[in-house]
Amino acid sequence: MTSTASTSAEPGYRVLNPATGEVVETFPTATDAEIESAIASATEAYASWRETPIEDRAKVVSRIAELFTERADELAAIITTEMGKPLSQSKGEAEFCTDIFKYFAEEGPALAADQEIRTFSGGRAVVQKLPIGPLLGIMPWNYPYYQVARFAAPNLMLGNTIILKHAESCPRSALAIQQIMDDAGVPRGAYVNVFASHQQIADIIADPRVQGVSLTGSERAGAIIGELAGKNLKKAVLELGGSDPFVVLDAADPKALADTAWDTRMENTGQACNSNKRMIVAEDVFDDFVAQLTARAQSLKPGNPAEDADGTFAPLSSRAAAEGLAAQVQDALDKGATLHAGGVLSEGDGAYYSPAVLTGVTAEMRAYKEELFGPVAVVYKVSSDEEALRLANDTPYGLGGAVFSEDTARAEKVAQRLEVGMANVNTPAAEGAEVPFGGVKRSGFGRELGPLGMDEFVNKRMYFVAD
Repeated sequence: MTSTASTSAEPGYRVLNPATGEVVETFPTATDAEIESAIASATEAYASWRETPIEDRAKVVSRIAELFTERADELAAIITTEMGKPLSQSKGEAEFCTDIFKYFAEEGPALAADQEIRTFSGGRAVVQKLPIGPLLGIMPWNYPYYQVARFAAPNLMLGNTIILKHAESCPRSALAIQQIMDDAGVPRGAYVNVFASHQQIADIIADPRVQGVSLTGSERAGAIIGELAGKNLKKAVLELGGSDPFVVLDAADPKALADTAWDTRMENTGQACNSNKRMIVAEDVFDDFVAQLTARAQSLKPGNPAEDADGTFAPLSSRAAAEGLAAQVQDALDKGATLHAGGVLSEGDGAYYSPAVLTGVTAEMRAYKEELFGPVAVVYKVSSDEEALRLANDTPYGLGGAVFSEDTARAEKVAQRLEVGMANVNTPAAEGAEVPFGGVKRSGFGRELGPLGMDEFVNKRMYFVAD
């Protein structure tokens, strides 16, 4: 791409190593002519890709799946540098993309098959699942491959084409995905990466050739994209923030369950939208639970995510993210919360924030309503199942949640009443390419993965043939 200047409010596309604060490489923002070329290319490709038999599209998608595993080491190194993910987790993310593309390659033809419906006036009625056209995907930095996979896989199977705008901090991974698509045989224009500016994003959504937009990102970004989509009458899927409850009603071994809670919370250095950001624990196991979390936090020291050594923690995605998290925790401490461990912002340009355990959070604190996107375990003490449920639902978010009890029926009774898109019993979260993902309330709308993942950007056309 040729170079154009970014606006002063946008840093532009660059690789900034969060472990050191060093800018490793910069990339030019797309020109308006390049954006027009991308839209035209996606539109032209759609005309033929939609007519390609779904079984043939599946062969291409299956090859994409294979390439994610074949290149897992290379892909892992890229995102460990870009956003600081521990190397083993980076490789696992790339390999999970294989599962996602493979799932839709294998299950897609059945999921997209015509559905005959009963009529009461004769004739034959069928609901067809047809593609709708070029789509814009706006993807985040925290899972640079996985987020793209769950959007791209079902839509390539359906016959839609994709214009992909990745996070400004993930240009290398964006280009690596484009290379996989090209090498797998995705037709030119059926998947197009663009290093678009914010204004260019708005222009793409407004373009009549583009039929929908999917965003995974912050609540603020979701509000902006949702407004643009509504203004231009475009279908949108928004997967936004979360503050998922991890409800412990009882535990035969509180320390073991605390280990599960801690490992879940520290995944991706706490930077997952469906992380267990609020641990709601029955009073009779609370002390043991908090003590174990504290011990786990105190055992960690900062480390190089590329080395991924035991007993270390990785940086957050950026210095700004670490400073923002520190400010949220400090607000809670200033208003009376208790910090049991961690909570130390590193000096210098690195983005390290030591994993923290926080109790005593109350409604007037920012940490009560805001999402804490980093390695902070917030633990609440409750005295009844009803109190646990009220607290679990007292949030503007509604992504996921989990309830734990030795009595499964007891846990199910609470989980059934969680105001979330994904409720789990005796597991932090059900995971797999076949498991739908998405939320309610301010966590957004729409679903990805599983059978529902092919049910969003689709023309559910009624087709009727009279007797």
